[in-house]
Amino acid sequence: MADSRRQFLRLAGLGAVAAAAACTTDGRPGPTGPTGTTPGTAGPTTTGPPGPPDWVALRGRLAGELLLPADAGYDAARASFNAVYAQRRPAAVARCANAADVQACVDTARTARIPVAARGGGHSYAGYSTPERGLVVDVGPMAAVEVRPDGTAVVQAGARLIDVYAALAEKGRAVPGGSCPTVGIAGLTLGGGQGVFTRLHGLTCDRLRAVDVVLPDSTVVTAADGADDDLFWALRGGGGGNLGIVTAFTFETVPAPDVAVLGLRFPAGSAPEVLGAWAEWVGAAPDELWSTCVVSAGSPPGCRIGGCFVGTTGALNALADDLVARVGSAPTQRSVSAKGYLDAMRYFAGCSTEPIEQCRQAEPAAFVGSSRMVRPGGLGDPGAVAAVVDGRTGIDLLFDSLGGAVARVAPDATAFPHRDAVAAVQVYASGGDPAPVAEVQSALAGLVGTGAYVNYIDPGQQDWAQAYYGANLPRLRAAVARYDPDRVFDFPQGLVNAG
Repeated sequence: MADSRRQFLRLAGLGAVAAAAACTTDGRPGPTGPTGTTPGTAGPTTTGPPGPPDWVALRGRLAGELLLPADAGYDAARASFNAVYAQRRPAAVARCANAADVQACVDTARTARIPVAARGGGHSYAGYSTPERGLVVDVGPMAAVEVRPDGTAVVQAGARLIDVYAALAEKGRAVPGGSCPTVGIAGLTLGGGQGVFTRLHGLTCDRLRAVDVVLPDSTVVTAADGADDDLFWALRGGGGGNLGIVTAFTFETVPAPDVAVLGLRFPAGSAPEVLGAWAEWVGAAPDELWSTCVVSAGSPPGCRIGGCFVGTTGALNALADDLVARVGSAPTQRSVSAKGYLDAMRYFAGCSTEPIEQCRQAEPAAFVGSSRMVRPGGLGDPGAVAAVVDGRTGIDLLFDSLGGAVARVAPDATAFPHRDAVAAVQVYASGGDPAPVAEVQSALAGLVGTGAYVNYIDPGQQDWAQAYYGANLPRLRAAVARYDPDRVFDFPQGLVNAG
């Protein structure tokens, strides 16, 4: 997601939406194996003494590729998108070709009791998809997208967002999701999934109808309403890396819309007025409008606004006029243009003028990120919010609007608890120093609210379990106790540690 953020700052008020920020035996999307299997009934248990991983045996079980530290290609395969974690050296990287490969990996890791983590796009903000001395289950090769005649789409867990959007657009369909083109559909969906159609069509996880998942005991189930209800509930907002490794998602899609996009840049020093006006404006706007407001650190801070409207440029210009009137001063730059669905997603990804293949390219970048969720009334003092980054350098506060369809889902209907939040704010900084970001997000907690977005997972967040999951935490703990009693999927901010 960092590549999209850099593009955001190069554009005149436009940019990428933070996503967030992860596979079938016959190579086709769809159910990956037997469904309805009772957890805990297959494979060896973890009650006996562990032995070292049998990499020779695992390699023999895989249709895909197993890379060990001595193998050519290992260094490229282990690389994390966030260069802060470039030194991580997993024990092995399995490039999985199908769900059976994923099962074999989970079986091996559970038996040897070594860390295991799924990797789709590899964009984990904390590098949790690259466990030190663990097994990386890379589902990237499993990336097929099938759009069915009824409008549902079956997407393998290794698909990147740009490929999902391109495949859907070819059939005239869409799904709400993030904008960073190389983010994996799995990580985005499992943490909730915010994006440019969020207010109109909900979170990505709200369009989810079924998931095929390899459980900690290496069995496979298809979870949906009426089938493994607690698991299906937890996988919609409980965060990637927990409870199992999803191999395929079934989404209900919507017709691909034509849209208008907006970019506004305001003079330095106007951040308090712009942020306050933006919050009022987007709160009163129709669901068809999504918008983001970026406050950039400086002396004084700068401010820019981007937006996406499912409708005409004329209607969006009228909305922009209303915003400018609320601010009370004219922007230094303003743009409104019409785009088709795929062109709009490429635009927000920062690759609209390049071949789509270029959208798939992502150079590792060092960055630190954190977040807070803006509670109702949380921007009552926008001047105090802007003051948090006044005099600093290299930090951006990216406010992404929520509300609309997101708020019409009950907070306990899925594991994503922040249904009443008016926005999510990401604290983002290039480089590897976590201290300034920690100071800013801590200050924001007292101004906008103490919730946080799990897709911007922050290893330094002290109150992480309550911040990510709120009132849904007890039910998530119960799901972990049922599905992962042996703590197979254990990482510092994993649900097994949300005690």
